Amino acid sequence: MADAVLDAKGLNCPLPILKAKKALKDVPSGGTLEVLSTDPGSVADFEAFCRTTGNELLDSKSDGGVYTFLIKHTS
Repeated sequence: MADAVLDAKGLNCPLPILKAKKALKDVPSGGTLEVLSTDPGSVADFEAFCRTTGNELLDSKSDGGVYTFLIKHTS
């Protein structure tokens, strides 16, 4: 189970990324943030976000139009 969950459903790029960046500040180093999104572009966005910020994308999946990302806070 994630340390925190961010429901970004209904938001379009770049809002899910911006909200995730803010939410990660409240997650301890080594902790995880689960992000829920309905924006198909968020798949590539979160891959790029994790690459550029040094956080780790542990899991990325889609179910019924809802994309779920599990991000490990490493910084």
